[in-house]
Amino acid sequence: MSMSLKVMSFVGLCLFTTIMPVAADELPAPADLPVVKELPDPLVCMDGTRVTTKEAWESKRRPELKTLFQHYMYGYFPAAPDAIKATVVAEDRNYLGGKATKKLVNIAYGPEGCPTIDLLLVIPNKRPAAGAPCFVGLNFNGNHTTTDDPTIPLAKGWMRPGKGVKDNKATVEGRGTSKGRWEFENAIDQGFAVVTFYYGDVVPDNKDRNAGAFPFYRPGGGKEHGPHEWSAIGAWAWGIHRAVDYLTSDKEIDAKHIFAIGHSRNGKAALLSAAFDDRIAGVVANMAGCGGSGPSRNHNPKAETVKRINTVFPHWFCDAFKEFNDSVEKLPFDQHCLVSIVAPRPVLFTAAEQDQWANPDGQHQVLIAANPVYKLYGLVGIDPDEKVEFNKLLGTTLHYHYDPGKHAVTKEHWDVYIRFAKAHMTAAK
Repeated sequence: MSMSLKVMSFVGLCLFTTIMPVAADELPAPADLPVVKELPDPLVCMDGTRVTTKEAWESKRRPELKTLFQHYMYGYFPAAPDAIKATVVAEDRNYLGGKATKKLVNIAYGPEGCPTIDLLLVIPNKRPAAGAPCFVGLNFNGNHTTTDDPTIPLAKGWMRPGKGVKDNKATVEGRGTSKGRWEFENAIDQGFAVVTFYYGDVVPDNKDRNAGAFPFYRPGGGKEHGPHEWSAIGAWAWGIHRAVDYLTSDKEIDAKHIFAIGHSRNGKAALLSAAFDDRIAGVVANMAGCGGSGPSRNHNPKAETVKRINTVFPHWFCDAFKEFNDSVEKLPFDQHCLVSIVAPRPVLFTAAEQDQWANPDGQHQVLIAANPVYKLYGLVGIDPDEKVEFNKLLGTTLHYHYDPGKHAVTKEHWDVYIRFAKAHMTAAK
């Protein structure tokens, strides 16, 4: 393996504008919001006016929805850092039998002591002059679990109990245990790079709101977090943005075709990341369910509810979201509004028959409810009358895929991701 050390410092050229926090008294308390039984109209503003043009959507309603999602659900994002430092700590240009280049890149994005992100990149050696399109996504158990490759370092951060974990730290027994979820060679063979990092590189998946990056971005410092402070899912999405900061500077990556992907809770983060970063060309949310691709206004008795997710995972969303545990109909938005923020870029939801917890039918309805916003751009989203069948990719810009399986990621899912991305290789704004 050839080794090199490259350090790059550059300004994070984030193409979205962070919506700065508004004072809490400028938005109604949850109890004072009106009841809306069904999915709210994404084109009706808080003041009751209806958006009828793309210009009005982009200047008024879209920024308003970004504020609402941060205020009531995910918490407010910190501003993007003025600069990040990316260090290429290892490189192998003869990876996968010479078909690919493997890079290990460390991203420092915060003040001294703040955690850093360890990116794993696998890039096809046969690629266009503009670079390879890529999928970027979080992994659950560390880069070392995505492949048997013994040269990939163990993840450094806190880890949930499981195989290859001792005292919440990664061990060599975990190497390769998640490789079934990461189809590196399949993607390489079809011309796509795959980029991943451990979600715990940003903040740990536990209830400690003073761990990871949290305290380094807390307004005023201290250990107390407010009701609208960013959540774990918000932090993971923000971490994807920092990966995109680097990817848009890497000449071997096609910066116009970066697709965010994620499974389950990481799918929630992927969808949120795309909504708040226009550099992301499209997004795949694989069985992301409640708080992601599934509606909060849940009509499936077998699906996870807002109250349940907030009780079991109180760190995933901001504290204000918990005030809707017994009154989800007071939310001034639902997840179709998050999809709408992504417009006009493409979105793919995957669902499975044996994963009713993630609300397959609800995910389909979320996509249908985002159609009016895509229509403003002259785009067809998804035909509500198109019959849902197993292993059929529905939709034109908004896509739905349903299979008979379980809550999982398989080679077949990757084939769908790649098919989706290929269909939208010119979809970036």
